Order: sequence, then C-alpha cells, then structure tokens
Amino acid sequence: MVFSSIPFLYYFLPIVLILYYMAPGKMKNGVLLLASFIFYAWGEPRYIVLMITSILLGYIAGIYIDRYRGTKYAKYILFLSVAISVGFLGYFKYADFFISNFNAATGLSVPLLKVALPIGISFYTFQLISYTIDVYRGSVKVQRSCLNLATYIAMFPQLIAGPIVRYADIEASLTNRKHTFGDISYGIRRFTMGLSKKVLIANPLGELCDVFAASGEQSVLFFWMYAIAVSLQIYFDFSGYSDMAIGLGRMLGFKFMENFNYPYISKSVTEFWRRWHISLGSWFRDYIYIPLGGNRVSKVRHIFNIFVVWFLTGFWHGAAWNFIIWGLYFAVLLMLEKMFLLKYLAKIPQVITHAYVLLIAGISFVIFDAANMASAGACIMAMFGLGDAPLVTAETLYYLRSYASILILAIIGATPIVKQTAEKFSQTALGSKIVLVAEPLVVVGLFLVSTAFLVDGSFNPFLYFRF
Repeated sequence: MVFSSIPFLYYFLPIVLILYYMAPGKMKNGVLLLASFIFYAWGEPRYIVLMITSILLGYIAGIYIDRYRGTKYAKYILFLSVAISVGFLGYFKYADFFISNFNAATGLSVPLLKVALPIGISFYTFQLISYTIDVYRGSVKVQRSCLNLATYIAMFPQLIAGPIVRYADIEASLTNRKHTFGDISYGIRRFTMGLSKKVLIANPLGELCDVFAASGEQSVLFFWMYAIAVSLQIYFDFSGYSDMAIGLGRMLGFKFMENFNYPYISKSVTEFWRRWHISLGSWFRDYIYIPLGGNRVSKVRHIFNIFVVWFLTGFWHGAAWNFIIWGLYFAVLLMLEKMFLLKYLAKIPQVITHAYVLLIAGISFVIFDAANMASAGACIMAMFGLGDAPLVTAETLYYLRSYASILILAIIGATPIVKQTAEKFSQTALGSKIVLVAEPLVVVGLFLVSTAFLVDGSFNPFLYFRF
C-alpha cells in the first residue's frame, strides 16, 4: 500500500485514525502497531514474518547488551545483532547482484536466487542497527517493552520510505505523547502538501521521462529535458513521501526529523548533501564515517573514509553498479571540495556555483536512473552533443510545449520562493486574515485535485520502493 492511493486515503487512514484517537492512552501503541502490520502486509504478507523476526532479534539484543554492559559480551552481542541485520539485508537485496558479478568474473553459471526485495527493508534495518548501537553506547536506554520497540520500527508513516527515524528522537514519545489540534492541523497540511508534490508534480515528470525513453527521435534538447525532469521527479517523489510521513507522524503525536531542505538551491555539492536525504546522510555520518575516524585521521585515511561512506551510500540505494558509481561520483566531488574546491567556489558569483551544482546533480541522477552504466554514459554523452542525436526535433518541441508548465512549476517548487513569499504575506495584518481563511481551502482543494488525478490516472509509481 502506498500513501498516494485511494485505498489508503479513503479507507485505511480514516479507519486507523478513528480507532487510534478513540483508544485509551496505553492502547494507542497497540492500535498503531496492528495498523502498521496490516499496512505492511497489504502488498506482501509473507515478508511481515521477516520484519517481526528482525524486531524480536533486535529487542533481545538490546536487552542483553544492557545486561552485560561494560563487558566484552556486550560487544559480542552487538556485533552478532548487526551481523544478522546486515545479513538479512544482504541476502534479500544483494544476493543476486553478487552471484551475477561472480558469474561474470569467473564465467560460471551459478543460478540466481531470484529473491524478491521486501519493501522498506533498507529503512527498518538501519533503524534497528542504530537502536542497538545507541543502546551499546549508552546514548539511549534499552526499551524493555517489545510492543514499544516494535511500534518504533514498524510505524507505518516511515516504514517503507523513511525518513530514517532515530530511536533517540522519539524515545519519550513512545510512552508519553500529546495530541493537539494544532499538531493534527499541521500534520494534515504537511501530508496534503506531500501528496500534491507526489501526484501533481512527480507523476507528470515521470510520464515525461517515460515518453523520452520510448521516443524514437531523441534529440540533444530532449536529453536535457530528461535530465531536468528525472532530477526533479526523484526530488518531488521522495521529498513528497517524506512530507507525507512527517505529516502522518505529527497526526499520531510524533515529530520526525526533516529530510529535505531545498537541495537545489545549494552552492556546493557539500551543501547539497546537507540538504538532500538528511536522515540517511546523518545516519552514515554517525554510524560509519565518525567510527572510521572521520576527518581526525591522516589525509589518506580521510579519503578512504569518504570513499567507504559513499560506496555504501550508493550501494544502499540499489544492487546495481550504476548506484555504486553514483555514490563514488559524489565521493570524488566531495573529496575535491574538501581539499581545495570549496575555497574557490566561495569566490565565484553565486549564479555560477548554483549552475555548477545543478549540472552535477543532473548528471548524477541520469546515472541514478539508468538501467546500466552503458546507457548512462550514452545519455550523458548525448547531452553534450557527443552522439548521433540531432540538436532538436519536432517531437522534442511538441513535448517541450506539452510539459513546459509542469517543468516551470517544478523548478519554482524546488526553491523556497513560494514558502518565503507566503510567510512574508502572512505577517502583514491583511495577509494574516486572508491566510487564515484561504489556507484550509487550499489544503482541501489540493487534496481533492490530487484525488481526482489518482482516480483518473494509472501512472503512480513510487521510486523509493526499490530501496
């Protein structure tokens, strides 16, 4: 089940919220956990056993790590717990990738396992790992209620696509949270904005990408349209889903961290990655980069640490070489910026640094979206006129006219211009009165229009399901 679907919006969510708000305080986690299991089992019920098994193993590991705190046994238990979690993730997500590459390297024909990827396994695995590590470090108290820990791991708003919620961030809310009309109202607004980003912007951009892939008259201009469209589609798809998750969490009394902060306004790649998928970046920083030594080591070891983190970041996104290359691509750029490029970028006019980041990001998402590195390379070469593609064709101009409005809307929406303008307007005496009346109408209108698009159309993919 996905958030941007009629069954979720008009059946699952209303029923869950009614039962949740009606339940006494001590029963709310039980209602939320049951709803989360139903939500997860909706699409693939067999893999709920895997998730429950992972939760139980993480719960037991936390108990015993706490019991043997300060001894070598706590470290052994932590290692075993992390190894099991990584083992589950490795088997279900990467087994066939390793077999395929082994076959290619050796010339053998070891049969593929053809294991289906459990939805959300990358997200809930990272949450379990961070929980057990934090218990070992003593930065959080062990959770002695299996129900509460399961609620944290399986909570449906962030279960299948993040943000990656740290146990420390919602530890107190698991047992003592308030539900106010202000939070519920904010949650509804935030959810609706995320739904609109997904349905009204990301989906049409995805259609343009599909049109490009199916076109027999791809031109240089069409390759650039595709690069812009796929970059914006991935942003609006994932940030929209994060907005919906944050909104749902607030309705249920939880405050999840922000996951995106207008990354396309960045003036360096370093800044871009402070603004893009913030929860993933902070996870790798705290559980991989810093334990490796971070930047408090020799220059060679620092470079090694950066490459390890970005190799894993790319590999986390998918079991394919294009994701690994995508991660290493950013590793090289970030390393160059740390070594010398940042000080030069600070002296260059901002319009040039913005263009630099947008070009880097556009190329990166062509690699990210490609079926393989050969097609990614061909696409990038064609963007710079290094192929057989003509500069422009009649078909390209037709699709440019057809999708110009959504491209312009997406470009504006990827900046804080609208938000800043609305905030300034609402601070005036007249503006505050208008916003008070107009805001609910806009939210309802966006929800109804999004619903109409979902009813009318069949194109509603969610890119991060594969991760």
